[in-house]
Amino acid sequence: MNICFHSPRGLGGRMVAPPDKSITHRALMLAGLASGTSRIGNPLNTGDCISTRRCLERLGVGIREIETCEGSFGLQIEGCGLRGLREPQDLLDAGNSGTTARLLSGILAGRRMFTVLSGDDSLRARPMLRVVQPLRAMGAAIDGREHGRYLPLVFASDSGPLLSADIELEVASAQVKSALMFAALRAESTVRLGGALASRDHTERIFDHLGLPMWWRHGRLNVDPVEEVPAFQIDVPGDLSSAAFFLTAALISGGQLTVEQCGLNPTRLGFVHVLQRMGAEIRLEQCGSSGGEPSGRLHVSPATLRGVEIGGDMIPSCIDEIPLLAVVGCFANGATIVRGAGELRLKESDRLAAVARLLKSVGGAIELSEDGFTVEGPQSLYAGRVDPGGDHRIAMAAAVLGAAIPEGVAVSGFECAEVSFPDFLATFRALGGEVS
Repeated sequence: MNICFHSPRGLGGRMVAPPDKSITHRALMLAGLASGTSRIGNPLNTGDCISTRRCLERLGVGIREIETCEGSFGLQIEGCGLRGLREPQDLLDAGNSGTTARLLSGILAGRRMFTVLSGDDSLRARPMLRVVQPLRAMGAAIDGREHGRYLPLVFASDSGPLLSADIELEVASAQVKSALMFAALRAESTVRLGGALASRDHTERIFDHLGLPMWWRHGRLNVDPVEEVPAFQIDVPGDLSSAAFFLTAALISGGQLTVEQCGLNPTRLGFVHVLQRMGAEIRLEQCGSSGGEPSGRLHVSPATLRGVEIGGDMIPSCIDEIPLLAVVGCFANGATIVRGAGELRLKESDRLAAVARLLKSVGGAIELSEDGFTVEGPQSLYAGRVDPGGDHRIAMAAAVLGAAIPEGVAVSGFECAEVSFPDFLATFRALGGEVS
């Protein structure tokens, strides 16, 4: 699907972000482990989250679609209980979802059943030892391609019980941290996590909401085992990572934008904070919460932007939005410099290389480093055709550039964006853009 994105008058108005993908994954998995019936309102029902749903169903979890009391889409989940998952008759296919593969690894580890977990070509090339090694340290019997470095992973039926462990995380990864927290619920005693813990805290928030035993001591996250996970109800807020594309589009095209019903989790606000440092006028307004997750509105107004430098502890809170910072940097005064983002080379694509190809396709200049980039702005960009290489975030980053380039931007294979934002085209049009 080749699409040209164009917006002669810029993008702006009012939108509702699609449901948060990260929260949907975690709510589905914990509901599958719960004792009783859980309900999830406003889940993301596309792409990666469907992969999680199908894997859970193969493990015996009952999931059916319902209409909530507000008339919106929801899911009702009949949990199997913390220790009640059944051995699947076929392999579990995580599709393109790293979150599905890594979090499920924590759920599957140490169970007395044979399970094979795999995914598509892209996912089978992504690193898994970062989660496999600490699970092995807890006593899980896990094998896989290149000794567990890559999918498929095999979880042995003769695995012993999960043990107490003191684990240092070497990479700030919410996926690895969450996998170990899930596994800790079935360990013999307390599991203690230290090291690189400064990543998204969706799992910590829902654990706290459900009353699961988790506490901090001397900078370490401690999780105790439990007999059961209680059933629950949660409404999933909008995904700030998806809203970020239209925040960017409004800023680079001079529009005003209000995003409604958007998640405002502080560990997800790094992109907003960087934009504010660049001079963007962004106002946040919290209106409610569900499952420990705050939500509300973001208001964006036109502003003169300046380049900034980011790195270190700021990176985990805006890792998904860093390609957009390269886009914004093209319209800012001065240098926008990103360091310490080497993790982007291990995503659905090498996103550092991909964003360089994206900018060069429209006449932009970017200097790549091993773990980041430098963009000098402002730049004069022109119409071009972008191949996102199947990466949904690169495809949408290219599309929003069309809001600020008079002749527009053509994107090939744009259907890959449906993985996280199935209504992107409709939203682009509703905010004043043209799609052809």
